[in-house]
Amino acid sequence: MDLQQAKQKLSEYGQEHVLRFWDSLGENERKALLSEIEAMDLSIIEKSRNRKFCHGQRTPINVMEISESEPEKEKFRQTGLEAIRGGKTAALILAGGMGTRLGAGVPKGTVDIGVTRPVYIFQRQIENMLEVVREAGVFFPLFIMTSEANHDATVSFLEKHSFFGYDRDHILFFKQEKSPVTDFEGKVYMESKSRIASSPNGNGGWFCSLMNSECYKMLRSDDSRFNRIEWINVFAVDNVLQRIADPVFIGAVINSGCSCGSKVVRKAAPDERVGVMCLENGHPSIVEYYELTDSMKHAVNEKGEPAYNFGVILNYLFRLEDLIKTSGSNIPFHAVKRKIPHIDSEGKHVHPAEPNGYKYETLALDMIQLMDSCLPFEVVRSREFAPVKNAAGVDSIETARNLCRENGIEI
Repeated sequence: MDLQQAKQKLSEYGQEHVLRFWDSLGENERKALLSEIEAMDLSIIEKSRNRKFCHGQRTPINVMEISESEPEKEKFRQTGLEAIRGGKTAALILAGGMGTRLGAGVPKGTVDIGVTRPVYIFQRQIENMLEVVREAGVFFPLFIMTSEANHDATVSFLEKHSFFGYDRDHILFFKQEKSPVTDFEGKVYMESKSRIASSPNGNGGWFCSLMNSECYKMLRSDDSRFNRIEWINVFAVDNVLQRIADPVFIGAVINSGCSCGSKVVRKAAPDERVGVMCLENGHPSIVEYYELTDSMKHAVNEKGEPAYNFGVILNYLFRLEDLIKTSGSNIPFHAVKRKIPHIDSEGKHVHPAEPNGYKYETLALDMIQLMDSCLPFEVVRSREFAPVKNAAGVDSIETARNLCRENGIEI
């Protein structure tokens, strides 16, 4: 992209101020800024700010509860193991975040939650995967999505620890793509005179980020480690009890014929802050906790139990073919108020004390709505749900430690 093309693109979206400091930039800075302008999707700003979220009719969804899956457990396990041994299943860690809320300025996966010995969040994830590796007798592909902010530190950390025993030849890294950040009027902020302020595009951006990376080429290559993949198990880095590439879950989803599956747990309380599986106009969907109406909160099923009682834990299994089919669909960007450091019109750095603009993020839960069908699969909460989101209190390092101990894991 040359300067004239950049001016044309910025003018189309009312962002001409991005070139305000052009005359003061050096040649390398100019090249870098032109590259950013070319790569940046500015259309999401207006789409997000003007989007009206009109939800359809929401109804309960049938969940495969533990009482239903238990009698079929061994059959599901064998189906899942067959898929893993056949190279048809891959795992993908959403690991682009930092441990800021935990009081650590390092990649979240590198945070040490140990008491008597070092126990890192990545370590717990990989140890869980190695259980499946031992059971299946093979390593399966592992994709790790990092961010520009934590990529180098993440790779260095895992190399230092020899990937905690996982086969390096089956691991591929890719970076999460970014979206611009703006003021409340939709004007793009500048991080510096030659750099547009941006942020990761949310955990729902993992597949478009994968498709635009070298990793996706591996899925279409002649490399047998990656070109047979049919299913991708996507999960959050912060749940230290997460069961990954779980053969029983994989087998249940495959046998169901659904496009995707979602692990769910029974809510700890009616007002727990978790998304809840449901149907929306007959399609699988997830309703956020703050969107639950009074009628939904009090609805019961034929058993007399709460009808909207199963929360998602960000552990999804997607069929690759269906992801590719829907990759052209518009997954919504959500405009989220944030405190955004930037430079002002005079080039001075500003560090706001209050939210001063929007970051534009996609959510993995929105991808469920793009699928034709989904199997909500209940798992035992105390065995598979120990998120590390806060430094103290609910879903904290301490609660995760306690749950690990309950499961016989040395911390």
